[in-house]
Amino acid sequence: MATTVWTLDPTHSEVQFKVKHLVISTVTGSFKNFEGTLTTEGDDIANGTVEFSLDVNSIDTNQEQRDGHLKSADFFDAEQFPTITFKSTSLTAKGDDDYVAEGDLTVKGITKPVTLNVEFGGSADDFYGNTKAGFEVTGKINRKEFGLTWDGVTEAGSIVVGEDIKLIANVQFAKQK
Repeated sequence: MATTVWTLDPTHSEVQFKVKHLVISTVTGSFKNFEGTLTTEGDDIANGTVEFSLDVNSIDTNQEQRDGHLKSADFFDAEQFPTITFKSTSLTAKGDDDYVAEGDLTVKGITKPVTLNVEFGGSADDFYGNTKAGFEVTGKINRKEFGLTWDGVTEAGSIVVGEDIKLIANVQFAKQK
């Protein structure tokens, strides 16, 4: 069976993260620049492989000062580690449209295995005859496992930034002809 390559369509995709702030509320951020490929046997997603990277300098939490802090050596150290990457080791069907992607996530030069939930939204042809496939990818990581160890504590003893980071990506891939 022929190998099919699907390329991430950044204009129809978004990558977000959520983290607790002061343990009482959630701050949502996103990355604006990213790219990826999905390689499948034919059009079957199961057992496909995914490679994904994002530009740390494109982080956006809707607050410029916070973005600058996140890019600094306290957090992502974007100058030394400008990209975050994910390379799948397996993509397994778990139900009708549900899959599990396991792979290696590299943040700040530290690579760890992660498991992500993938919901296949379906595929369709656009106005130009291009076949597109949509996915929602979710997961959770502990930031400290990836060297994001900065901690702040308020005078009252509240932790400023939670350890668990929720990952949410809504991505669309275009089948290459």
